[in-house]
Amino acid sequence: MNVQRIAAFSRRGSGGNPAGVVLADHLPAPDEMQRIAAEVGYSETAFAAPMADGNWRVRYFAPQMEVPFCGHATIALGAALGAAHGAGRYALMINDGAIAVTAEPSPAGWSCTLESRPTRSTPVDDALLAEALALFGYAAADLDAQIAPRLANAGSQHLVIPLRSRAALSRLSYDLDAGRRFMQAHGLVTVMFIHRTDDQRFDVRNAFASGGVLEDPATGAAAAALAGMLRDMGWPHRGHITLLQGDDMGSPSTLEVMLTDEAGAPVQVRGETRPIA
Repeated sequence: MNVQRIAAFSRRGSGGNPAGVVLADHLPAPDEMQRIAAEVGYSETAFAAPMADGNWRVRYFAPQMEVPFCGHATIALGAALGAAHGAGRYALMINDGAIAVTAEPSPAGWSCTLESRPTRSTPVDDALLAEALALFGYAAADLDAQIAPRLANAGSQHLVIPLRSRAALSRLSYDLDAGRRFMQAHGLVTVMFIHRTDDQRFDVRNAFASGGVLEDPATGAAAAALAGMLRDMGWPHRGHITLLQGDDMGSPSTLEVMLTDEAGAPVQVRGETRPIA
């Protein structure tokens, strides 16, 4: 089975988050998709097959589990669909509903934009936040007083923890096994740490122990969830936020998020892609 390897959310032709992409006439059995994802070893591999109505059925697998939605693998999938079938908008049916990805040619490969699931967010209870801070070695004094931690969702659940300094973000460290137990116990796909440089620009890091990966260099699903969360809080987003991720890993990535003021509405996440030899 042919597995394409594509980096999503690359920055100026380098970096980005590698994803596996499999285009098939029919989706393989779940255990086969899980085996392939583990063999590929990237944080996610997307499997897609055409449906009778012209949409594409898509499932996402991390090395150790199936995930309901993956943003960077959707961007990579858009590049694969664009290369195979031409530029345009592709309707996707994922486990939890319908999304879409648009592919346009770009100098480095393809520029792709995903349309997320509806967004929602809720406050974090004190016990969960305290457990997370202890796991990652942070204290209450490290938190950004202007943005409250929240649970955010745009197809998958993320714990968002805003930090007051870039230095605090840079020292992110934790035990992978303990992180996996924590995320699985609380139904989290990632724990997202953010630092704002201004109202529309954030440095971010995503711990992804639930999928067997210490950290993700670019996380489109979390980017969509974060944008919805900021909107819920009345943040002055002005219709657009930029997320810089992966720099601490040596894999610089840029995620552009476009959103309206409509509460809960889907958002758009755009990124550049590049093929991996």
